[in-house]
Amino acid sequence: MTSRPTNRRILLIAITVVLVVAVGWVIAQAKSTRHELGLPRVPWDGGPAYYARFGAPAAAGWTNPSFFPIGVWFESVVEERDVRMDKEAGLNTYVELTANSDMGLIRSNGMSAITSKPLTGSGSETVGWMIADEADMFAGPGDGVWSGKYGGEGQVCVPDKPPCGYTAMRTLKDKLPKNDGRLHYANYGKGIAMWENDGEATKFVNGYTDIMSTDVYWYTDTGICEEAENFLKLPRDRCPRAANYGQVVDRGRQLDALDGKRQPIYAFVELGWPGTNGLRSIAGDELAGAVMNSLIHEARGIIYFNHSFAGPCPTQHVLREPCAQGIRTVATELNRRIRTLAPVLNTQSYVHTFAPGLDTMLKDLDGSSYVFAMPKAGVQPGPQTLRLPEALASASSVEVLFENRTLPVKDGGFTDSFARENSYHVYKVTP
Repeated sequence: MTSRPTNRRILLIAITVVLVVAVGWVIAQAKSTRHELGLPRVPWDGGPAYYARFGAPAAAGWTNPSFFPIGVWFESVVEERDVRMDKEAGLNTYVELTANSDMGLIRSNGMSAITSKPLTGSGSETVGWMIADEADMFAGPGDGVWSGKYGGEGQVCVPDKPPCGYTAMRTLKDKLPKNDGRLHYANYGKGIAMWENDGEATKFVNGYTDIMSTDVYWYTDTGICEEAENFLKLPRDRCPRAANYGQVVDRGRQLDALDGKRQPIYAFVELGWPGTNGLRSIAGDELAGAVMNSLIHEARGIIYFNHSFAGPCPTQHVLREPCAQGIRTVATELNRRIRTLAPVLNTQSYVHTFAPGLDTMLKDLDGSSYVFAMPKAGVQPGPQTLRLPEALASASSVEVLFENRTLPVKDGGFTDSFARENSYHVYKVTP
């Protein structure tokens, strides 16, 4: 027969429980705030949690902090080798597919798809619907009558004026399945990036989509710098630059914010020679710089344009071609780094100016801070001194990720060199 506990024992047990809980809370708080940066945050769309409102991407693992969307544009998957090569290159999402693609292969290999219509055999791999590509360009900003044709197919708007891009977007979205747990996506182009004013462009960005991207091929489009000088007043000595890709993401985020709500803005980067009248193929260091600058400017996903229409390696499958092995090697390593950094990239950034000549991003995870940095568009390559926030100034050194080196911190800052306009570094700071 057990004895009834005395009041004193009850009191001691209660005090012990309270102390254990209190100590646990203090430890947890210390862990979560051990170097609270005390800085404002960059406006946030929600990161991986954003996808929880859509059943299909949530079920496909898009809410996992270790998942970061890395897509490829308009591929075909007809045999196991296709999807295997794409996965080995670090891709996880197909953004539009040919009608003969094997959706079962995509599904069984754990890949996701966003398509412009339900394809034969589609299922859980299809996480979203693509409404349109570049309606801001082929039809323009307006509610005119859309003929159903696209650029190059004949008269798009009937009559030509007013433009009919909004009509095209509404019409195409209405044809897609509704309320099925899949998100809606559209890609835009130079229309919202430079040709159209805020009022015109925001109707594209905020009227139809749950995620969006914009493609401007700064390194390979023959006339892009002249257009940017004309429409954006961008000085010619600041074009083409890796930083221009980040400016496109900024434009998308600026337009997206105009309705008081936020959606993830993805970056779009070319892998080859994207036009028959294009300038050339993108180089490996340019590709890496374009992607990294887009991430620094808060891109929530990366989409690669995988078609090359001219030059020495014309193909619809750049990442699968032996003649494009060099760019595949760069993209594969770049995607590996993105996957490694995904838990970091999927956190909300802090606002801090490390150096006036650098594009930077500051994030914090598990007791360490991460600084992403590369030169701004108008800044010459060379050394830069980065001033740390006060909460990190006590660190003795910073680790340069992926480069097997460290840098000393002196007087609350550290100095590093950026050899090219598209050079980037990622630093890990643990105070």
